[in-house]
Parts: sequence; C-alpha cells; structure tokens
Amino acid sequence: MSADRLHLKVVTPVRVVVEAEADEVTLPGALGTLGILPGHAPLLVTLGIGELSYRTATREHYLAIQYGFAEVAADVVTVLPDVAELPAEIDVEAAREEKRAAEAALRSAAGEEFEHQRAHLEAAVTRITVAARR
Repeated sequence: MSADRLHLKVVTPVRVVVEAEADEVTLPGALGTLGILPGHAPLLVTLGIGELSYRTATREHYLAIQYGFAEVAADVVTVLPDVAELPAEIDVEAAREEKRAAEAALRSAAGEEFEHQRAHLEAAVTRITVAARR
C-alpha cells in the first residue's frame, strides 16, 4: 500500500464484501457522513444506514450498508456493517416494495414502531439509490 492511499476492508458477519486500495472513503456515520482521506486521525465510529463510497483515481464505487462500526487506523479503514450490498446484488423490485410498505406503515405508526419503519424506509431508499449506480 502506498502512503497516499487507504486500504479499505468491508466485512459483514458472513463475508468479505470489499478489500481494495482507495484514495478516499465516505461512510454513513450514525451522526452524519464522514470523509476519510490518507493520514486521517485514528477513529472508531458507529455506522448508520446509508451509502458507503470509495474512490480509486477517478472511479467511484458504492455499497449500501446498515449499522455496525468502522475503524480508521494507520491508513486502514475497516468497516464492519451488519449488512452490506454491492449495486449488482440489490433486488431493485424488492427494495421498491419495501419502500412502499414502509411508507404505508409510517402513516399510522407511532413511537418505537415509527422509528422502526423509518429505518426500513431509509434502508430501502439507500438500496434503490445504490442499485441505480451500476
């Protein structure tokens, strides 16, 4: 690995999804989006639902991820999401149906159920967005 690159590793509980060199990594932190460049200070962060992106030269790559943790240390970015999907792995019709179901459920949900359905909606929208980036 060169000193001006990051080593990115995305690992779910069941598989290694990505292992690559990158110039920049963007993560959906639980409190907002994080941009990671070579030389970033050590960091441990809780992830939310959203799009992970990484850039190699001029090429962008995307994944839909949900929850978990990420660590940045010595230009190594280790991402441990509960769920991670590459664009080609996403069933767009299923994601659209999940989006419709969450929107319908949100109309009458309250409290904890509202937050649960909001998370389902956010995950479905992220999956649709990432799938469109194929």
